Amino acid sequence: MTDTTSAVRMTTGTRIYLYVSLSLVAMLVLIPLVTTALGGFKSLGDLRVNPFGLPSEWVWSNYLDILFGDRYWRQMLNSLFIAIVTVMLTVIVSAMAAFTFAHVKFFGANQLLNYFLIGLMFPAATAILPLFIRIRDLGLLDTYWGVILPQVAFGLGMSILLFRNYFRNLPEELFHAAFVDGCGYIRFFWHISMPLSRPIVSTVSIITFVHSWNSYILPLIMLNTETKYPWPLGIMVYRGEFGTEWQLVLAFITLTILPTVIVFFVAQKHIIAGLTAGAVKS
Repeated sequence: MTDTTSAVRMTTGTRIYLYVSLSLVAMLVLIPLVTTALGGFKSLGDLRVNPFGLPSEWVWSNYLDILFGDRYWRQMLNSLFIAIVTVMLTVIVSAMAAFTFAHVKFFGANQLLNYFLIGLMFPAATAILPLFIRIRDLGLLDTYWGVILPQVAFGLGMSILLFRNYFRNLPEELFHAAFVDGCGYIRFFWHISMPLSRPIVSTVSIITFVHSWNSYILPLIMLNTETKYPWPLGIMVYRGEFGTEWQLVLAFITLTILPTVIVFFVAQKHIIAGLTAGAVKS
Protein backbone atom coordinates (compact mmCIF):
# COMPACT_ATOMS: atom_id res chain seq x y z
CA MET A 1 0.00 0.00 0.00
CA THR A 2 2.84 2.33 0.88
CA ASP A 3 4.68 1.53 -2.37
CA THR A 4 1.55 2.27 -4.39
CA THR A 5 1.03 5.60 -2.62
CA SER A 6 4.66 6.53 -3.16
CA ALA A 7 4.41 5.67 -6.85
CA VAL A 8 1.30 7.81 -7.19
CA ARG A 9 3.02 10.69 -5.41
CA MET A 10 6.05 10.40 -7.66
CA THR A 11 3.84 10.39 -10.73
CA THR A 12 1.94 13.46 -9.53
CA GLY A 13 5.16 15.25 -8.65
CA THR A 14 6.62 14.46 -12.05
CA ARG A 15 3.55 15.81 -13.78
CA ILE A 16 3.65 19.02 -11.76
CA TYR A 17 7.34 19.43 -12.59
CA LEU A 18 6.67 18.89 -16.30
CA TYR A 19 3.73 21.31 -16.35
CA VAL A 20 5.73 24.02 -14.56
CA SER A 21 8.77 23.53 -16.80
CA LEU A 22 6.72 23.57 -20.00
CA SER A 23 4.82 26.64 -18.82
CA LEU A 24 8.06 28.52 -18.22
CA VAL A 25 9.38 27.54 -21.65
CA ALA A 26 6.08 28.58 -23.26
CA MET A 27 6.28 31.95 -21.52
CA LEU A 28 9.81 32.50 -22.80
CA VAL A 29 8.62 31.79 -26.33
CA LEU A 30 5.34 33.71 -26.18
CA ILE A 31 6.51 36.86 -24.38
CA PRO A 32 8.46 38.25 -27.40
CA LEU A 33 5.56 37.44 -29.75
CA VAL A 34 2.94 39.00 -27.49
CA THR A 35 5.13 42.05 -26.79
CA THR A 36 5.67 42.59 -30.51
CA ALA A 37 1.95 42.26 -31.26
CA LEU A 38 0.97 44.67 -28.47
CA GLY A 39 3.66 47.14 -29.55
CA GLY A 40 1.92 47.41 -32.90
CA PHE A 41 -1.18 48.74 -31.16
CA LYS A 42 0.64 51.56 -29.39
CA SER A 43 1.57 55.08 -30.32
CA LEU A 44 5.26 55.91 -30.57
CA GLY A 45 5.25 57.78 -27.25
CA ASP A 46 3.41 54.99 -25.47
CA LEU A 47 5.85 52.44 -26.89
CA ARG A 48 8.83 54.35 -25.53
CA VAL A 49 7.53 54.72 -21.97
CA ASN A 50 5.64 51.41 -21.82
CA PRO A 51 7.34 48.85 -24.11
CA PHE A 52 6.05 45.69 -22.37
CA GLY A 53 2.66 46.58 -20.91
CA LEU A 54 -0.78 46.90 -22.45
CA PRO A 55 -1.39 49.95 -24.65
CA SER A 56 -2.78 52.95 -22.84
CA GLU A 57 -4.77 53.61 -26.03
CA TRP A 58 -5.30 50.99 -28.71
CA VAL A 59 -4.22 52.41 -32.06
CA TRP A 60 -5.90 50.08 -34.56
CA SER A 61 -4.86 52.21 -37.52
CA ASN A 62 -1.29 50.86 -37.28
CA TYR A 63 -2.51 47.46 -38.43
CA LEU A 64 -5.33 48.65 -40.67
CA ASP A 65 -3.05 50.91 -42.73
CA ILE A 66 -0.76 47.94 -43.42
CA LEU A 67 -3.59 45.51 -44.19
CA PHE A 68 -5.23 47.91 -46.63
CA GLY A 69 -1.95 48.77 -48.36
CA ASP A 70 -0.57 47.10 -51.48
CA ARG A 71 2.96 46.54 -50.21
CA TYR A 72 2.05 44.03 -47.49
CA TRP A 73 -0.03 41.78 -49.74
CA ARG A 74 2.48 41.95 -52.59
CA GLN A 75 5.31 40.83 -50.33
CA MET A 76 3.17 38.11 -48.76
CA LEU A 77 2.25 36.76 -52.19
CA ASN A 78 5.91 36.80 -53.22
CA SER A 79 6.86 34.85 -50.11
CA LEU A 80 3.95 32.45 -50.58
CA PHE A 81 4.84 31.71 -54.21
CA ILE A 82 8.52 31.12 -53.41
CA ALA A 83 7.67 28.92 -50.42
CA ILE A 84 5.04 26.79 -52.20
CA VAL A 85 7.19 26.11 -55.26
CA THR A 86 10.17 25.34 -53.01
CA VAL A 87 8.09 22.87 -50.98
CA MET A 88 6.72 21.11 -54.06
CA LEU A 89 10.11 20.68 -55.71
CA THR A 90 11.84 19.66 -52.47
CA VAL A 91 9.23 17.04 -51.59
CA ILE A 92 9.12 15.50 -55.08
CA VAL A 93 12.89 15.40 -55.68
CA SER A 94 13.86 14.30 -52.16
CA ALA A 95 11.15 11.62 -52.00
CA MET A 96 12.23 10.10 -55.32
CA ALA A 97 15.89 10.16 -54.32
CA ALA A 98 15.16 8.72 -50.88
CA PHE A 99 13.03 5.93 -52.36
CA THR A 100 15.93 5.01 -54.64
CA PHE A 101 18.38 4.92 -51.73
CA ALA A 102 15.97 2.89 -49.60
CA HIS A 103 14.88 0.20 -52.09
CA VAL A 104 17.22 0.17 -55.11
CA LYS A 105 20.62 -1.46 -54.79
CA PHE A 106 23.29 0.01 -57.06
CA PHE A 107 27.02 0.64 -57.03
CA GLY A 108 28.05 3.76 -55.13
CA ALA A 109 24.70 4.24 -53.37
CA ASN A 110 26.26 4.91 -49.97
CA GLN A 111 28.81 7.32 -51.40
CA LEU A 112 26.13 9.23 -53.29
CA LEU A 113 23.95 9.40 -50.18
CA ASN A 114 26.88 10.72 -48.15
CA TYR A 115 27.45 13.34 -50.85
CA PHE A 116 23.90 14.62 -50.35
CA LEU A 117 24.24 14.54 -46.56
CA ILE A 118 27.45 16.57 -46.64
CA GLY A 119 25.23 19.57 -47.31
CA LEU A 120 23.98 19.32 -43.72
CA MET A 121 27.41 20.28 -42.45
CA PHE A 122 27.65 23.64 -44.23
CA PRO A 123 25.30 26.62 -43.88
CA ALA A 124 24.05 28.31 -47.03
CA ALA A 125 25.94 31.51 -46.17
CA THR A 126 29.28 29.77 -46.80
CA ALA A 127 28.37 29.23 -50.47
CA ILE A 128 26.87 32.63 -51.21
CA LEU A 129 29.68 33.89 -53.46
CA PRO A 130 29.98 30.84 -55.78
CA LEU A 131 26.20 30.48 -55.72
CA PHE A 132 25.77 34.09 -56.80
CA ILE A 133 28.23 33.58 -59.67
CA ARG A 134 26.44 30.42 -60.82
CA ILE A 135 22.99 32.02 -60.66
CA ARG A 136 24.32 35.03 -62.57
CA ASP A 137 25.81 32.79 -65.28
CA LEU A 138 22.44 31.01 -65.62
CA GLY A 139 20.65 34.34 -66.08
CA LEU A 140 18.46 33.83 -63.00
CA LEU A 141 19.44 36.93 -61.04
CA ASP A 142 16.48 39.06 -59.93
CA THR A 143 14.07 36.17 -60.60
CA TYR A 144 12.09 33.96 -58.25
CA TRP A 145 13.92 30.90 -59.59
CA GLY A 146 17.21 32.36 -58.45
CA VAL A 147 15.88 32.00 -54.90
CA ILE A 148 13.82 28.83 -55.28
CA LEU A 149 16.45 26.54 -56.84
CA PRO A 150 19.15 27.20 -54.19
CA GLN A 151 16.58 26.72 -51.43
CA VAL A 152 15.62 23.36 -52.91
CA ALA A 153 19.26 22.35 -53.22
CA PHE A 154 20.07 23.23 -49.61
CA GLY A 155 16.93 21.48 -48.36
CA LEU A 156 17.59 18.16 -50.09
CA GLY A 157 20.03 16.78 -47.50
CA MET A 158 17.68 16.81 -44.51
CA SER A 159 14.63 15.92 -46.63
CA ILE A 160 16.31 12.88 -48.21
CA LEU A 161 17.45 11.70 -44.79
CA LEU A 162 13.94 11.93 -43.34
CA PHE A 163 12.28 10.28 -46.34
CA ARG A 164 14.87 7.50 -46.54
CA ASN A 165 14.48 6.54 -42.89
CA TYR A 166 10.72 6.47 -43.29
CA PHE A 167 10.75 4.42 -46.51
CA ARG A 168 13.13 1.87 -44.99
CA ASN A 169 10.68 1.29 -42.14
CA LEU A 170 7.80 0.42 -44.45
CA PRO A 171 6.95 -3.32 -44.26
CA GLU A 172 9.14 -5.41 -46.56
CA GLU A 173 6.20 -7.79 -47.10
CA LEU A 174 4.28 -4.99 -48.75
CA PHE A 175 7.18 -4.29 -51.07
CA HIS A 176 7.61 -7.94 -52.09
CA ALA A 177 3.88 -8.51 -52.55
CA ALA A 178 3.64 -5.53 -54.88
CA PHE A 179 6.46 -6.85 -57.05
CA VAL A 180 4.89 -10.32 -57.18
CA ASP A 181 1.71 -8.68 -58.51
CA GLY A 182 3.71 -7.00 -61.28
CA CYS A 183 4.10 -3.56 -59.67
CA GLY A 184 7.30 -1.81 -60.74
CA TYR A 185 9.36 0.71 -58.85
CA ILE A 186 7.58 3.74 -60.28
CA ARG A 187 4.06 2.45 -59.57
CA PHE A 188 5.09 1.29 -56.11
CA PHE A 189 6.51 4.73 -55.36
CA TRP A 190 3.51 6.77 -56.53
CA HIS A 191 0.64 4.44 -55.57
CA ILE A 192 1.91 2.75 -52.41
CA SER A 193 4.89 4.49 -50.79
CA MET A 194 3.71 8.08 -51.15
CA PRO A 195 0.11 7.49 -49.91
CA LEU A 196 1.57 5.69 -46.87
CA SER A 197 4.06 8.49 -46.27
CA ARG A 198 1.69 11.34 -45.52
CA PRO A 199 3.14 12.01 -42.02
CA ILE A 200 6.68 12.45 -43.31
CA VAL A 201 5.46 14.40 -46.36
CA SER A 202 3.70 16.79 -43.97
CA THR A 203 6.80 17.08 -41.82
CA VAL A 204 9.16 17.83 -44.71
CA SER A 205 6.65 20.24 -46.25
CA ILE A 206 6.19 22.22 -43.06
CA ILE A 207 9.91 22.41 -42.26
CA THR A 208 10.71 23.47 -45.83
CA PHE A 209 7.88 26.01 -45.90
CA VAL A 210 8.95 27.69 -42.65
CA HIS A 211 12.60 27.76 -43.73
CA SER A 212 11.71 29.29 -47.10
CA TRP A 213 9.24 31.74 -45.56
CA ASN A 214 11.88 33.08 -43.17
CA SER A 215 14.77 33.07 -45.66
CA TYR A 216 16.63 36.36 -45.78
CA ILE A 217 20.15 35.89 -47.17
CA LEU A 218 19.23 34.31 -50.51
CA PRO A 219 16.55 36.88 -51.48
CA LEU A 220 18.87 39.67 -50.36
CA ILE A 221 21.62 38.46 -52.70
CA MET A 222 19.50 37.32 -55.65
CA LEU A 223 16.71 39.93 -55.88
CA ASN A 224 17.13 43.57 -56.82
CA THR A 225 13.58 44.67 -57.71
CA GLU A 226 11.50 45.78 -54.73
CA THR A 227 8.25 44.48 -56.24
CA LYS A 228 9.73 40.94 -56.09
CA TYR A 229 10.83 41.16 -52.45
CA PRO A 230 9.49 38.58 -49.98
CA TRP A 231 8.50 39.78 -46.54
CA PRO A 232 11.95 39.54 -44.82
CA LEU A 233 13.34 42.03 -47.33
CA GLY A 234 10.12 43.99 -47.11
CA ILE A 235 10.70 44.53 -43.40
CA MET A 236 14.17 45.89 -44.17
CA VAL A 237 12.73 48.40 -46.64
CA TYR A 238 9.82 49.21 -44.34
CA ARG A 239 12.18 49.82 -41.44
CA GLY A 240 14.29 52.10 -43.61
CA GLU A 241 11.23 54.10 -44.62
CA PHE A 242 9.68 54.21 -41.15
CA GLY A 243 12.85 53.97 -39.07
CA THR A 244 11.59 56.21 -36.26
CA GLU A 245 8.03 54.89 -36.12
CA TRP A 246 8.74 51.61 -34.41
CA GLN A 247 5.09 50.91 -33.68
CA LEU A 248 4.50 50.55 -37.44
CA VAL A 249 7.54 48.30 -37.77
CA LEU A 250 6.26 46.05 -34.95
CA ALA A 251 2.80 45.89 -36.53
CA PHE A 252 4.34 44.93 -39.87
CA ILE A 253 6.48 42.23 -38.24
CA THR A 254 3.46 40.81 -36.41
CA LEU A 255 1.39 40.53 -39.56
CA THR A 256 4.20 38.89 -41.53
CA ILE A 257 5.15 36.23 -38.96
CA LEU A 258 1.52 35.42 -38.13
CA PRO A 259 1.08 32.89 -41.00
CA THR A 260 4.04 30.76 -39.91
CA VAL A 261 2.90 30.82 -36.29
CA ILE A 262 -0.56 29.63 -37.35
CA VAL A 263 0.89 26.93 -39.60
CA PHE A 264 3.11 25.66 -36.80
CA PHE A 265 0.33 25.47 -34.21
CA VAL A 266 -2.08 23.80 -36.62
CA ALA A 267 0.44 21.31 -37.99
CA GLN A 268 2.60 20.54 -34.93
CA LYS A 269 0.98 17.11 -34.54
CA HIS A 270 1.92 16.25 -38.12
CA ILE A 271 5.52 17.35 -37.48
CA ILE A 272 5.82 15.12 -34.42
CA ALA A 273 4.09 12.21 -36.14
CA GLY A 274 6.41 12.42 -39.15
CA LEU A 275 9.57 12.64 -37.07
CA THR A 276 8.62 9.78 -34.74
CA ALA A 277 6.95 7.45 -37.21
CA GLY A 278 9.01 4.30 -37.40
CA ALA A 279 6.70 1.82 -39.05
CA VAL A 280 3.27 1.36 -40.54
CA LYS A 281 0.84 -0.01 -38.03
CA SER A 282 -1.43 -2.75 -39.20
